[in-house]
Order: sequence, then C-alpha cells, then structure tokens
Amino acid sequence: MAVEAPAPGASAQPALDPVILRVENVYKHFPVGGIATEVVRAVDGVSLEVRRGETLGLVGESGCGKSTLARLITQLQPATAGQVIFNGEDLTRVSGGRMRRIRRQMQMIFQDPFASLDPRMTVGEIVGEPIDNFGIARGRARQQRIQELLRLVGLNPNFTNRYPHEFSGGQRQRIGIARALAPNPTFIVCDEAVSALDVSIQAQIINLLQDLQREFNLTYLFIAHDLAVVRHLSDRVAVMYLGKVVEVADRNDIYAAPQHPYTRALLSSIPVPDPEVEAGREPILLQGEIPSPVNPPSGCRFHTRCPIAQVPGVCSETEPELEPHGHASQIAACHFAGREIA
Repeated sequence: MAVEAPAPGASAQPALDPVILRVENVYKHFPVGGIATEVVRAVDGVSLEVRRGETLGLVGESGCGKSTLARLITQLQPATAGQVIFNGEDLTRVSGGRMRRIRRQMQMIFQDPFASLDPRMTVGEIVGEPIDNFGIARGRARQQRIQELLRLVGLNPNFTNRYPHEFSGGQRQRIGIARALAPNPTFIVCDEAVSALDVSIQAQIINLLQDLQREFNLTYLFIAHDLAVVRHLSDRVAVMYLGKVVEVADRNDIYAAPQHPYTRALLSSIPVPDPEVEAGREPILLQGEIPSPVNPPSGCRFHTRCPIAQVPGVCSETEPELEPHGHASQIAACHFAGREIA
C-alpha cells in the first residue's frame, strides 16, 4: 500500500490514519483602512494536516492568527491564497451549494458560549436549527433527536423551551456542543471552547469532548492558549507565532523536548503546582512586544524577541523552513532548533 507523503507542516513520519484535513500554504490578509497596499498578515503561509480520529492542538499568543485560521478552515471567511482540502476536496474552490452540504461534516464550537447563541431562540430551536437546515428529521423524530442531543451533553432533555440566559456558562457551552453534534459531523473545530469558563467547568467540558470523540469517532482541531489543557486533550500540537506555524510534534515530544525557542518560552510559562519545584524554575522571559502583523520582521519572525537569535545574521535575513528536528515526530522552523537557552 502506498504511503502518502506528508505535507509541509505535517509530521515527518507517515500518518497512521488517513488525513481528513490538509491546509496547504494558506494566507489571509486584511486591508488596513481600505488601503490595498497595506495589509494585516493574519495568516501568512500556514500548512498543516489533521488525521482522522485525532485531536490536533493549535496554540499561540492572542493575535497570532489561530481563530482566523479556524474560520478559513470552516470557510466562514475566504482565504486570500492557498488550499483547504477536506476529505480530498478543496474547499476554496467549491460552490456555495456544495459547501453547504460539506458543512454537515464540518462543525465549529465557538469561544463565547453566550454570544454564539441567539438569545431570542429557545434551546430546542438552537439545537434543532441544523437538523432543519440539513433535513435530518421532522416532527416527533426531530424532537426526539433534540432531546437525545441534550442528554448526550449532560443537559436535561426537558429544557428545550428555555432560553440561553437561563443557563450557566458551562451549560451554554454544552448547548453549543449539542448544536455542533446535531448534523452528525466527522470533524469539529473547537475555537477556544473552554477559555471563557471556570477551571472546574473547563474540566467537565474537556471530559465531555473526549467522551464524545470516543463514542462518535470525531476529529478535533482544538484551538487554545492554555498549554496545560492542550496537553491533556491533544494527540499532536502545532504552535503558531505571528501568522505562521513554527513547530509541530506529538504531544509527548513537544512537551518533553521542544525544539523552537518560542515553544520553550510558552512551556516555561506553565505554572507547576508543586511550590518547591515552582520556586526553583526560571521562566524564559521574552523581551519586547509582538511585532505588528502589518509589517512583520524580515527573516525569522521571532528573531526580534528570540534569546538565541543571530542578529545581524541568518535569523534576521533568512526565513527558516519547517524541517525535522529532535524526535521523529517533530518539525520546527528555526535555524538553531534544539539549542539550549542560556
């Protein structure tokens, strides 16, 4: 059996499972104030892949382009350039009618569990909307489907006539999950799906997502800035910085031996619950501010804050490619990947 070659941004090893989603050299530029010559480079040449049945975690600082990439993948926004290939079909080239049918297999859970729910609609109407849109069920079968979805996410199935404001934040997010599950998707984008919730509620939602994944063989792209959450939930992790993916690896490898200095800095910021261990740690403190995506630095975009950068030199002059470094699963875009930070 022929083995499919990994795309840029993919694991260096052959995939054990079929690739359900492949993002190839995707860009999204937003004009600044209507001036076409000046743009915000929100996503600037991202390539990655997601295998069927896995959870790929996507992490990075606020403003690095994670949520924009999510909207490009689900075609809520059109890409400036590049390809988004889902189940072998390039979504950037399909018609509106065809995209509508594909969306039955591709759903999204949003960050804000209140703003993403229409306050004028009841829970039954919210969860039932995709059932109606895709003609899945009608009448009594529709009502039974709605109640079963609410039961699946841990809500009382008799709450169909209540409105979103009558629920807590965690309950509202469960409603959003039920809505995403309604059309029986195979792939779900979780865009900061737990970041707006209390820590105890986060754990409940994460456990729910894992249970649903096992039961329905779901594939997740899980976007977050909390690295501890990503480690618990993800099979592989991709790290973004200023519109680009800078490292991709299996969960255990990236946490045990991060290759990119930005990944090392992110991981060093995770607090350790043991006071003695925490007291002996020295977090990596990055200097300066994140550069503007309107005018990103030349060469490696991280070189203006990188503690091991050679400036002037290769780091400020040549943009590094995603290449194998460290363990077999790891690729990183750094000229000095793996070098210790003093």
